[in-house]
Amino acid sequence: MAVVGVGAMGQNHARVLNDMPNVELAAIVDASSERATSVGERFKVPYYTSVAELTSNHRLDAVIVSCPTIYHRDTAVDLMSQGIHVLVEKPISFTLNEARDMIECAEASGVLLGVGHIERYNPAIVELKKRIDRGDLGKIFMIHSRRQSPLPRRIVDVGVGMDLATHELDMMRFLTNSDVSYISAEVSQVTKAKAREDIIFALLRFKSEVLGILDVNWVTPTQVREISVTGEKGMFSVNYHSQEICFFENQATPNFEQMANWDTEREFCVVAGNMTRFQITKREPLRLELEAFTTAVLSEDKVAPCTGHDGYHALKLALEIVTSGHASRIVTP
Repeated sequence: MAVVGVGAMGQNHARVLNDMPNVELAAIVDASSERATSVGERFKVPYYTSVAELTSNHRLDAVIVSCPTIYHRDTAVDLMSQGIHVLVEKPISFTLNEARDMIECAEASGVLLGVGHIERYNPAIVELKKRIDRGDLGKIFMIHSRRQSPLPRRIVDVGVGMDLATHELDMMRFLTNSDVSYISAEVSQVTKAKAREDIIFALLRFKSEVLGILDVNWVTPTQVREISVTGEKGMFSVNYHSQEICFFENQATPNFEQMANWDTEREFCVVAGNMTRFQITKREPLRLELEAFTTAVLSEDKVAPCTGHDGYHALKLALEIVTSGHASRIVTP
């Protein structure tokens, strides 16, 4: 395997691949010769400044594409058309047309196109998904996602919608197993440091009738990475960073379908109950993501854990949220 683009995230990919027993980190590529040299020498692997040099000198099974988003499409298509499996960092691409090109190229070439929505592999999210799917919440009513941080210096080509919102939009689709019916959003640009939005508040109605509340920005002077899911039987709350998952029980556990027949002056459908913090075995989500991708490459069915189609839908929703906010109107995906 090789890594194309060894900025902050690409260097993490190289570090993890270099430590995986079933992977040989064959080379790295970066348009900056200085950075390519530095990272290549650190991991003691060949280094190049172009994909053409990489593929001319190595026979590769798979490549991580973690260069700037505007280069995702051309880089991935070049590699996949040569029969090389690709895991591309999120967002999948800069435009929907580019994402479609990538998906079509993967299908035509018979290779995997995975998208690095890393939070799917967070141990706390894995546990949350398991508990939701087995019915621990009953019917889900609402998902509230908060992803906030100071303005990142390393992100230069996209706004907070494509950078942060895509994480949470993918997570909402992943947890609900549902697509979106409509979106209403407010966006703002207050820092003026980049010509793109840096605050987003959005309300999403899913086809499953779940409401999604999205709160992302680049103006909070600390990092917040939290998601909560509320249903009939209570609420799960997850802190992505600490990999903690807590359950706040609804002690009443009513049958919500029968609420209309209740005397609401005497009966309560939601009552605060016990709070339980579950024990999670903490692991690095990036390593889990790369283990899942390499397992898929080595398997017979060749199905990526997070597919190009998943990346396409996350990008589509992020773009539609920005459109809704700028146009001050509801958008139907």
